[in-house]
Amino acid sequence: MLLLLLGIIVLHVTALVLLFVSTIVSQWLVSGEHAADLWQNCTTGSPFQCLASSSNEWLQSVQAMMILSVIFSVL
Repeated sequence: MLLLLLGIIVLHVTALVLLFVSTIVSQWLVSGEHAADLWQNCTTGSPFQCLASSSNEWLQSVQAMMILSVIFSVL
């Protein structure tokens, strides 16, 4: 029983760490001189330029759900 409880705790801590990392980390998608993530799109060419992610409704809902999931997991 103790081993099962330990396994559940390890699984929950791992899921929490992965949630924080996936929300905070930049550069989810990197290809050549272009890097994109949940919050901004950057080009690493001679004029280094970062723009906010597109204003698609689905992307804004993903951003909101990621923030809410981090808040509720802390509570």
